[in-house]
Amino acid sequence: MEEKILDMLADICGDEIVKENPDIDLMEEDLMDSLDWTELLVWVEEEFGAIMSPSEYTREEMNTPNKVIAQVKKRLEEQNL
Repeated sequence: MEEKILDMLADICGDEIVKENPDIDLMEEDLMDSLDWTELLVWVEEEFGAIMSPSEYTREEMNTPNKVIAQVKKRLEEQNL
């Protein structure tokens, strides 16, 4: 699952740095904008069945690849997926 998420983040961001540095701040480094953020959440739902509404998360909770992975795992556990 982690690899799929990192692959998708690299695709959305257009940069493999997200795989090399999973603690990079995606927003601060201008790798993602609000449209990319929405695309990521839609992809998570389609790929894993986890419903993640943008209003449920602050940017700080999902601003690095590692935090995105942790939040997806948490949501999958909460939804028993």
